[in-house]
Amino acid sequence: MRTIVNTAQSEAWNGDEGRYWSDHHDRWNAVNEGFNPLLLAAAAIGPADRVLDVGCGVGQTTRLAAATAFRGSVLGLDLSAPMLARARALAAEEGLDRIVFEQGDAQVHPLPSAAFDAAISRFGIMFFADPVAAFGNVGRALRPGGRLAFVCMSDPARTEWVQVYGAVRAALPLPSPEEAGTEGPGMFSLADPEVIREVLDAAGFAEVRTEPVEADGDFGRDADAAADLLLGSGPGRHLVGLLDSAGDPDAAGRARVALSSALAGYQRPEGVRLRTAAHLVTARRR
Repeated sequence: MRTIVNTAQSEAWNGDEGRYWSDHHDRWNAVNEGFNPLLLAAAAIGPADRVLDVGCGVGQTTRLAAATAFRGSVLGLDLSAPMLARARALAAEEGLDRIVFEQGDAQVHPLPSAAFDAAISRFGIMFFADPVAAFGNVGRALRPGGRLAFVCMSDPARTEWVQVYGAVRAALPLPSPEEAGTEGPGMFSLADPEVIREVLDAAGFAEVRTEPVEADGDFGRDADAAADLLLGSGPGRHLVGLLDSAGDPDAAGRARVALSSALAGYQRPEGVRLRTAAHLVTARRR
């Protein structure tokens, strides 16, 4: 693996978080796959295109891009060794030999210059310690006029699973976000469209457009299954950690009960469905 500068994220995605997402990739893809058609349409991938998938995770969007670029090629780039191992296995199962997966930090990974026609990302670009450096590196890998399309989190007040966590925080003895403290970039680092435009302009992109989009995700067959999924993720483990620090003797149990109660209101006949609000962003390399 090449040089890593985003060390905190590397530790997370090569540790519990990466293993959890890899082991439960089918369930997390069910949460986010509603954005796939929007992303692929915005990227306008052609049959012979060379595509870069940034923060590809277990490679669902990478495989979809390869199916469209059936005479081209796709490179999936991610920090997480566990998720890339799963991505390679899934691509092999589908017989997709035009995909290469590489482990690396998009801020500094030595991508070939002007080698790609399009770069895509589904929620894989919010955690850069230096987003201008990361998008600049991606931009240099695109040919002049090459296309960038990505989906990132927008206003947390419009995302239902974030509001569920908020309901749990209100119901349990937790420190405030200010008291708890946060370190490094978070999933809402690009929630402001003006920040997106400033970052991409500084990174060498033009024709930057942001569009608000939403999609419902499948979080599980019932409220208990959805609570287990959310508790296993990074935000869920953080929630339990806050309860531990507050002296709760049964932190995980209390959090699960509170989450299940909050999620029950989203139960539908087909399962628990929660809305995610995002920005669909497109730009071109200058």
